[in-house]
Amino acid sequence: MLKLFTDTDCDITPEVAAKYGYSLISMPYSIDGETVYPYEDFDVFDAHAFYDKLRNGALPNTSAISREKYVEIFEPHFKNGDDILYVHFSRAMTATFDAMDQAVAELKAKYPERNFYDIDTKGITIVSYNIVLEVGDMALAGKSVEEILDWAKTEVDKFAIYFFADDLKFFKHSGRVSGLAATMGTLLGVRPIIFMNSEGKMVSVGKERGRARAIDRLLKYVDELGEDVKGHRVIVGNTDAPEITAEVVARLKEKYGDDLNIETVFVNPTTGGHCGPNGVGICFHAIHR
Repeated sequence: MLKLFTDTDCDITPEVAAKYGYSLISMPYSIDGETVYPYEDFDVFDAHAFYDKLRNGALPNTSAISREKYVEIFEPHFKNGDDILYVHFSRAMTATFDAMDQAVAELKAKYPERNFYDIDTKGITIVSYNIVLEVGDMALAGKSVEEILDWAKTEVDKFAIYFFADDLKFFKHSGRVSGLAATMGTLLGVRPIIFMNSEGKMVSVGKERGRARAIDRLLKYVDELGEDVKGHRVIVGNTDAPEITAEVVARLKEKYGDDLNIETVFVNPTTGGHCGPNGVGICFHAIHR
């Protein structure tokens, strides 16, 4: 039997994970001196409360999972005779997958007949979410792991994400974005436009002054890069920015029709701590990232 795994950095909730048969690995963050494991230490993510903490000055940090933790997560399934497919956020963003590789090597030596497969979504938050759901759909349809892995070879790079941040201090604190001058003035209303490249890294591709122009820039990328947009999900993610999200959704439906397969999600707290509140992003199927 093939056991599916994903992680909370992909914006997956336990309810969505259960729908597709995913086991959910919790990626921790620290805030106010406390380490928190999403959906282990709480049942429902209160996005407004979390992002209000950030508005009031909190600066979260993230940490990697240990080799021992990965062994603890995966071994029961290998012992049960299951193979594993783990669809996860970008390897390029963390050292946690080095620990995972060590754990899998240890387990493979102990259970040599078992197989471990992984799909690197080369992204995080809504782009990973979109890919996780696509894989989940294929698994529910009875596709083999070989078919899914073959799909991922080309399709992972065809899910694009573009987003803007509202306050640069969070990216400055995390240091996760290349090509970004973190000293650009938030007070001047400058918002960086960021995307996930084919290496799985967050890269700044420009900046806009004011939210209206930032929204226009995101929608322009959908228009210019979109490929079979209506044939796939469009995901709009936000860090507690409901009004901006509603505007983006309305404009996408105006362009592509009310029957557009569109979903809105809150960006998970582990990732959202790097972006800060009031940010919005769009993930869509594209000719390239």
